[in-house]
Order: sequence, then structure tokens, then C-alpha cells
Amino acid sequence: MRRRNIPFMFRLNEQEAEAFRARVKRSGLTQEAYVRQVIRGKIPRDAPPPDYHAMMKELHKIGNNLNQIAQKAHVLNVIDVQRYDRDMKKFEETVRLITEAVILPETAGQPEEESFPSGGEADNEKKGT
Repeated sequence: MRRRNIPFMFRLNEQEAEAFRARVKRSGLTQEAYVRQVIRGKIPRDAPPPDYHAMMKELHKIGNNLNQIAQKAHVLNVIDVQRYDRDMKKFEETVRLITEAVILPETAGQPEEESFPSGGEADNEKKGT
């Protein structure tokens, strides 16, 4: 059985639809995935630059090499363990911060006023006009 079995349709005016499509395209997500993130209170980020994944792969290789060097140095008893641990924590924190800044969606705060322009009967009803 499908987990998502409830179809959901809504209408937008041309300006809203254009803004929505542009944001979805920039994010690299499907429209459905974009809406699901927004529903969860997240703001999808723009898709990362094409070389982002290659750079992160390279950073992970460097981290793996550092671990291998540390293991060997530890066996030979020629390592400053505290310094190594401190530097590895910095490295891991840097990778985490890069990932958060580029990939992970932001938690939604106040809705942006300009995100979807108003201008419909529903908006007039809310204002009492």
C-alpha cells in the first residue's frame, strides 16, 4: 500500500505559479518534494553547484587518509592523540557546516511576504473586504 495515497490539488494564479516553478527549479527537487519540505517547516535551498559533490567526496577521502595515518602513528606510538582528535573534530565540523550551508533545508521562520504574491478573493476575505 502506498504511504502517500491522498492526492492534493490547489490552484495558483500565474504569478504564484511562476514563482513556485522558479523556486522548485532552483532547488533541484520535484514539486512534490519541495511542498513536503515546506509543509514540514523547512525552506529548501537552491541546488548546490555542480562541483559540490566532487569536492565533498575529496574532503571525505582526505578525512579517511588522515584516519589511516593516525591509526598507523598510534600503533607506532608517534602521534599527539589530543592534537589529532582536536584537528579531526575541526575537520568533521567543517564538513558538517558545509553540508548544512549548501544542502540541508533551512528551518522556516516567518513566511516571506514576497514569496507568493497575494491577489485573490481569498486574500480579500481574510482582510474583511
